[in-house]
Amino acid sequence: MFQRTSVLLCRVERFAQTRTITNNVGFIGLGNMGSHMANHLAKQGRKLKVFDVVADAAKSVPGAIVCKTPQEAATDVSVVFTMLPDGNVVKDTVLRNEGIAKGIKKDALMIDCSTIEPTTAKELHTIAKDNGYRFIDCPVSGGVTGAAAGTLTYMIGGDIKDVDTARQYLLQAGKNIFHCGGPGAGQVAKLCNNLILGVTMAGTAESMNMGLKYGLDPKVLTDIINVSTGRSWSSETYNPHPGILPNVPSSKNYDGGFMVKLIAKDLGLAEGAALAANAPVPMTAAVHQLYRAMMNHGLGDKDFSVIYQFLQGKKF
Repeated sequence: MFQRTSVLLCRVERFAQTRTITNNVGFIGLGNMGSHMANHLAKQGRKLKVFDVVADAAKSVPGAIVCKTPQEAATDVSVVFTMLPDGNVVKDTVLRNEGIAKGIKKDALMIDCSTIEPTTAKELHTIAKDNGYRFIDCPVSGGVTGAAAGTLTYMIGGDIKDVDTARQYLLQAGKNIFHCGGPGAGQVAKLCNNLILGVTMAGTAESMNMGLKYGLDPKVLTDIINVSTGRSWSSETYNPHPGILPNVPSSKNYDGGFMVKLIAKDLGLAEGAALAANAPVPMTAAVHQLYRAMMNHGLGDKDFSVIYQFLQGKKF
């Protein structure tokens, strides 16, 4: 009896997985992060409808249906992903003529993986409720390397039932899922994480630059840091010195990755959220201004680890 029941359960599970795979997914925003996420979903058998304002980016997902508008990408799908630069773009993509709200079906789920203001995330939850569909704010951590490897961490704000619905999709393009609380909570968690990221990358770059000035071998210094108390993701996984790690932006002329203008945006959001909560963030404020200065030197589209060469005084 036990063996027969086990076989039946296995058959039911396989049937459920097969049935789930047929669900269509809309994916809007196929930049450095979104393109990898969408490709993972496609490789897992999801049928994708995609949209991006850059035509070539929209063609980066093999087998996907390339759509002309967000409305088209959101029509007749079970789940709509968005991965967009900021809250204003997300909101416009939802509400504009031929936007998501015009196409998404009742009770479908929108998963916004952008990093935006917690207040805007709450507003998008309300818009979804008013229009009969579901919404979770679901920013990600792990960078482009994590997106490419399928090891992203998701921080989610919203109803736990919607998190459970999203789980089967998210784990096909990532690894860790955390339900942080109600609407906007995922964005708060992401901003807490990213202020650490911005500060530790700046500290790592300062340290590496000082060691280099004194003639230390950057590889030896990195090895020391990574077994000592200065160790961080920025030193170990995303080192800013060219050639220390082969597959990170610092070894590729600081192209791709997490752009300076985006970490500056996130640190600004963190400052705003901290001000609203009366939480002092002096380190965040200082590093935010440093990245903004880099933007004024034409580095906005470079990976944020280029702060290393900025501190070295390199002319761009």
